[in-house]
Amino acid sequence: MQWGTWIPALATVTALLAQLRSSLGAAHIVLAYLLLVLGASARGGRVLGLSVAVLAFACFNFFFVPPYNTLAVADPLDLWVLGAFLVTSAVAAQLLAAAQEQAAQARRRAADVDQLAAVGAEALNAARAEDALAAIANVVRLALDVARCEIHLLAVGAHATLVASSGDLPESLTLMDHADRPLGLPDTPRLVAWVAEHGRPAAVRVDGTWRLSEIEDDTSAPVSESMSDARAFDAPVLAVTDARVLLFPLRARGRTVGVLTLQHERAITFDDDARRLLAALAYYAALGAERVRLSTAAENADALREADRLKDALLMSVSHDLRTPLTTIKALAHAIASEGDDRAVTIEEEADRLNRFVGNLLDLSRLAGGALMMSPEINAAEDLLGVALDRVSGAAGARTITVTLDPTEPLLLGRFDFTQSLRVLVNLIENALKYSPDDTPIEVSARRAGPTREFLEFSVSDRGPGVPEGERTRIFEPFYRRAGSAPDAGSAGLGLSISRQLTEAQGGTLDVTPNPGGGSCFTLRVPAADVAASGELVLAASTSPRASTTPQSL
Repeated sequence: MQWGTWIPALATVTALLAQLRSSLGAAHIVLAYLLLVLGASARGGRVLGLSVAVLAFACFNFFFVPPYNTLAVADPLDLWVLGAFLVTSAVAAQLLAAAQEQAAQARRRAADVDQLAAVGAEALNAARAEDALAAIANVVRLALDVARCEIHLLAVGAHATLVASSGDLPESLTLMDHADRPLGLPDTPRLVAWVAEHGRPAAVRVDGTWRLSEIEDDTSAPVSESMSDARAFDAPVLAVTDARVLLFPLRARGRTVGVLTLQHERAITFDDDARRLLAALAYYAALGAERVRLSTAAENADALREADRLKDALLMSVSHDLRTPLTTIKALAHAIASEGDDRAVTIEEEADRLNRFVGNLLDLSRLAGGALMMSPEINAAEDLLGVALDRVSGAAGARTITVTLDPTEPLLLGRFDFTQSLRVLVNLIENALKYSPDDTPIEVSARRAGPTREFLEFSVSDRGPGVPEGERTRIFEPFYRRAGSAPDAGSAGLGLSISRQLTEAQGGTLDVTPNPGGGSCFTLRVPAADVAASGELVLAASTSPRASTTPQSL
C-alpha cells in the first residue's frame, strides 16, 4: 500500500523539479528528495525509506547532474554532492526507523505495565483469594489474546486441582492425538499432572501430538528468586509455533505451586514481548495460587483450633458431670460391701479407677486452658523421693527399686510444685513398673545437671522394650498408643501427656532417652536451688529459657 503511494510521489516530484531545472540549485533538489525519503521512512518503515533514497539518488543523477539524462558525472564535485545526498538519506531513514521502533517498544511496555496494573488492581479488589485468582486468569486471557485460561493449584502428591478459569472454547473444537483418537480438553489433566510433577512446560500441537520439555532447570548458577521462578519459561516449548494448548508451571518462592494452561482455537504464537509479559503474568498467577493455598491452610488451622477448643470444653464438661454419679456409685458400693457382698469391692475399685480417669481428663482440660495453678517452692529432692517411693510401694510389691543420690551434693534442692512434681514422679515410676520385666530393678536417681548445674534432675530408668526414636515425642501426646501395643484397661494414654505439661508449667522439662543396655530413661528436670553463705535458699543460675535466672530468697 505504501509503495503504491511513495513511488508515484517520487515520480511526480521529479517531473515538477525537471520543469524548473534551470532555476533550481542542487540544494533545492536535495531538500525536496530528503523530504520524500523522510516521509516514506515515517510511513512505510526502513525498507521503503532506503528504497526511495536509492531511487531519488538515481533520479538526481539522471535528471539534474550534467550531462543530463545520463548516469555519467562530468564535474567531480557533483560526485561529492550525490554521495552526501545518498549517505544523508540512508542515515535519516535509519534514524527515523530506529526512533519509530523505540516509540513502538515504549508503547508496548506501557501496555504491559497497564496489564500488570490491571492484574494488581483485580487481585486487590477481590475479597476472597479464589476470586482474586479468577480475576488474574481473566486478565491473562485478555492480555495474551487466547480463548481460555486455566489456573490449577498444586495439592499434596503433585495433584493439581482447577481453581480458576476464564473464557471458553467452541464445543466443535476437538484435538486429535497421533492415533486419530479425540484428545479434547477433558484429556489435558494428564498433561497438567505431568507439568505439576516435573515443573516444566508442555504443549499440545494442532494435530493433537504432545510436546514435553526435556530441559531441567540449571540451578548451578546463583539466581534471584524472581529469575528462578521465571526460568521455566526459557524452555524450548515456547518455540512450538503450532500449539493449541500450552501448559506452564507456576512457581513462587522457588517451588512449583500450580499450573497455568492457555488454550486457543488457532495456533498460539508469542513474540519476545509477549513472552516477557507471560512470565510476569504467570508470576502474579503463582502468587495468587500461593495465596489460595495459604488461605485454605489458615481456614483449616482455624477449624482445628475451634475443634480443639470445643474438645477442651467437652472434656471439662464431661469430667464435671461424671464426678457426681461416680461419687454416688462408690457410696452405694461401700454400703453394699458393708453387708458382706464381695462384688461391691470390685465395683468400688472400678469406680476409683474411673474417677482417676475423669480426674486426668479434667486436669488435661485445665492445663490446656491454663487454669491449673502451680505453686513452685524450694523443696528437697530426698523429701520428694521418699514420698514417691511410699506412694508406689503397693504397686511395686516385691519389685526392687534402687535409689541413687548425687554424692557431691550434701543437700539437693530445687524449686518446684511438690504436689504436682510428686504426681509426675509417681507416674514415671508406675510406668517403669508396668513395662519392665518383673525380675529387673527400677533405677531412680537425683542429681544436679546442666552446663552450670542449674537443674535438679530426677531420672527413672527401666529395662523394658524401650521407645523407638520416631515415637519419643509422640508418647507425650494425649491418648497416644504405640501401634501394635496390647490394650491397657487401666490406662487411657494421658499420664505422660499430663506429666510433661505439669513439668513445663513449673519451668521444667520431661524427656525420654534410651537406657544403656536396653529400656528407657525418663528424665524430669526442674530449676535447682542453692544454700547461700548467709544461709538463705536461692535459685541456681540458669541458662534455660524456662527457668528463672534471677536469684530468689525463700
